[in-house]
Amino acid sequence: MDEPASMTAHPPLQELRLTYRRAGGETPILVAPGALRLAADRLASWLDGRTVFVLSSPPIRALHGARLEALTAPAARCVDLDVQDGEAAKTLAEAEGLWSEMLSRGGKRDSRLLAFGGGSVGDLGGFVAGCFLRGIEFVQLPTTLLAQVDAALGGKTAVDLPGGKNTVGLFHHPRAVVSDTEVLATLPRRELRSGLVESIKMAFILDAGLFAELEECLDVLLAGDVAALTPVVARSAAAKVAVVEQDERESGQRRLLNLGHTLGHALESALGYATLTHGEAVAYGLLFALRLAEGRRLDGAEPELFARLRRLLARLDLPPLPAAALDADDLLERMARDKKGRESGLTWVLPACIGGGAAEGRTVDDLPGGEVRAALLAFLAAPSADGAAGGGL
Repeated sequence: MDEPASMTAHPPLQELRLTYRRAGGETPILVAPGALRLAADRLASWLDGRTVFVLSSPPIRALHGARLEALTAPAARCVDLDVQDGEAAKTLAEAEGLWSEMLSRGGKRDSRLLAFGGGSVGDLGGFVAGCFLRGIEFVQLPTTLLAQVDAALGGKTAVDLPGGKNTVGLFHHPRAVVSDTEVLATLPRRELRSGLVESIKMAFILDAGLFAELEECLDVLLAGDVAALTPVVARSAAAKVAVVEQDERESGQRRLLNLGHTLGHALESALGYATLTHGEAVAYGLLFALRLAEGRRLDGAEPELFARLRRLLARLDLPPLPAAALDADDLLERMARDKKGRESGLTWVLPACIGGGAAEGRTVDDLPGGEVRAALLAFLAAPSADGAAGGGL
């Protein structure tokens, strides 16, 4: 696997090619400024003569649609499928409408789908492609930082039910992932912040060097500097691929990537996907996981590393947690329905530390419900006690 260039010690990264090797095939991943142009020749034979469904949202088409012209030129015809931005698009009703439109527009088993947008578009697009006519091939073209560092990678696809996020889905791997980091320059600061939370999570448990670089360069990254963001995308993608190659179906080590997501997903759904972005909710989930880990006194835990994570999250200036709108028992019920749960109960991913100064995650299955409830009540009562200043943490 290629080693991404450092943000500080090497020239700006021009291009990174990864290959995610999995049962039944491989998924090439291209990370580069201008990657959509670079991918045109590489995807030409895959698109040649096909009906291509381009799933996106009107704002993304307006901003970046012209970038697809060369890439889609070999297609026999392109059919635009419009969806809403954000989590509101990830419903069974939306998927059903897309399937009906694809069928009426002549979709076949060898048609193609391009998911062109953020993580929600990628989740929905992969799910729609995986189910239509028992599965058609698709490519992920992520346009947000969160999608490029996490959501577009690994083959997970899903839609939401009212009771929980990503509760109906399947593993359907993209034919390729094309992450054009030039598009990140148009993202608002809040979207950059949301994506950086996922990179911070990935770095904290998998890549101590990346974590240090995020600490050093956070302000430049939040300003949308493409030269700085490109190696972050590359190193985050490489870290995730290294894990999912070992555990494609999330039965073991891949579960560590859910650090911060158990409470994070519950917060998103409890707040109607309207108050916190995914990354903001995961940031609060990370802080709650730190609280649980400290209560457990895990072997080898180093308080200074936990403090570094809190300080880094504080610098993101997250919006206040609307604790008054949240109920601990409701959140516990939502977490119990989490897709990561087992018949034996909910598995928690907690941060821990090892001797070399790097962090790691551990799965813990024996957290008593009373212990979690007490910690959650304390967290909701005083989230600012978890170390941030001015951001409501």
